[in-house]
Amino acid sequence: MTISKQSNTPTDNGTTDYQRIEQAIRYLDGHFKEQPPLREVARAVDLSEYHFQRLFRRWAGISPKRFVQYLTARYTRALLEESTTTLDATYAGGLSSPSRLHELFINVYAMSPAQRKCGGAGMTIQYGIHRCPFGLCVIGMTDKGICWLSFVHDGESRPAVHELQEEWPNARFVTDKSATATTVNHIFRGTDTATRFTLDLKGTNFQIQVWRALLELPLGAIVSYQELARRAGCARSTRAVASAVARNPVAYLIPCHRVIRSTGVIGNYRWGATRKQAMLGWEAARVDDVP
Repeated sequence: MTISKQSNTPTDNGTTDYQRIEQAIRYLDGHFKEQPPLREVARAVDLSEYHFQRLFRRWAGISPKRFVQYLTARYTRALLEESTTTLDATYAGGLSSPSRLHELFINVYAMSPAQRKCGGAGMTIQYGIHRCPFGLCVIGMTDKGICWLSFVHDGESRPAVHELQEEWPNARFVTDKSATATTVNHIFRGTDTATRFTLDLKGTNFQIQVWRALLELPLGAIVSYQELARRAGCARSTRAVASAVARNPVAYLIPCHRVIRSTGVIGNYRWGATRKQAMLGWEAARVDDVP
């Protein structure tokens, strides 16, 4: 998977690049039918037209106008149909992925029911808070692999860390930013060779089944909840599949952001609908950028 390293440094007033982009996406989402000119969007995020254009291109790799196209229901509906056809054809041909980009290689280690029940007793979880292209993220790691990856809402990291601790109430937590920073950099930074990750997941057999189906979705592909249920082998359990998607404890690596409504509407996301829009547009730009 080729992902260019993004700048996410604070501006003079303490606002990160991603927070500016998030403001811009919200504005574009609310006014896309009016096709607002660049100066109007720049004014909405308190930047000059020149600086906003540079910031947006540095982060997304494309213009704001092109980015809006990726977020419209017409585009996502067409992409839904295209993704379904491409995935079917690829897997029928025995290929592992239709993506033209390097993929992350992910192994899933599923805990036993007894391990899940003990709430992490006897486990040590290293965790850290880091900047990434989608704002601040919280990552948790056991001795077996990544057990948690979430995003921070409104710059408040305490609730995000508390959520991790609630997931593993009996575990021992150790802050180790140097260890977790290396992993975060590998997750969000492109490399010439594929990077391998192991996930240490606490989930039911059904949830693991759905999460494995999500891992088969390549960069730039999207599916409906109904299609994901079919691919997970439980076509009649769309609601249960949607619930499993919502319970995904490892954001981005298990790409639950690639599941949208069959109407083409992007819909809700555990870590914010705007962040989901940002991820989809950011990935779409990278797929289109490949010759």
